Amino acid sequence: MARYIGPKSKIARRFGEPIFGADKVLSRRNFPPGQHGNNRRRKQSEYAVMLAEKQKAKYTYGVLERQFRNMFEKAAKAEGITGEVLLQNLESRLDNVVFRMGIAPTRAAARQLVGHKHITVDGAVVNIPSFSVKPGMIVGVREKSKSLEVIVAALAGFNHSKYPWIEWDEQTKSGKFLHKPDRADIPENIKEQLIVELYSK
Repeated sequence: MARYIGPKSKIARRFGEPIFGADKVLSRRNFPPGQHGNNRRRKQSEYAVMLAEKQKAKYTYGVLERQFRNMFEKAAKAEGITGEVLLQNLESRLDNVVFRMGIAPTRAAARQLVGHKHITVDGAVVNIPSFSVKPGMIVGVREKSKSLEVIVAALAGFNHSKYPWIEWDEQTKSGKFLHKPDRADIPENIKEQLIVELYSK
């Protein structure tokens, strides 16, 4: 299963944001990686800015290039604002929904939980991280996996009210995906319009 497995701190430093979750390196080295990372950088071209925004979205959601392009093309054909639809579709991926529900501390951990068959959708085990969760579906933890230390630790004190498109049930360790999130509710610092402009060139 293809995914990015390179150094995450280097990527976070490139964008100056903790896109893989909390990263202590950013507080010590808040400049891009490389020999000249701490020097004043030349102004980026318009294309470079748009490309960087696309790369940031890909790394944030753990999606590779071909998959990301396919998602963009689907969003372009759908009703609504293309950039917003793209982000909503990324938010609807099963690994991301598991992360938003607080079942896993990071998207990478969520992807692993899904791949190892710890997650169910409407009562059936689903082990495909890119599975698209539809409104009304219930995503939960498999019964025999509810005592896993990583899940228990992640859920401890997690504030589910941050994500109003999810209804969490603490008793069953499951959540209902109420609807695709509004753009204003998605906390990621992504300028999706730049991605649309990049692919429109």
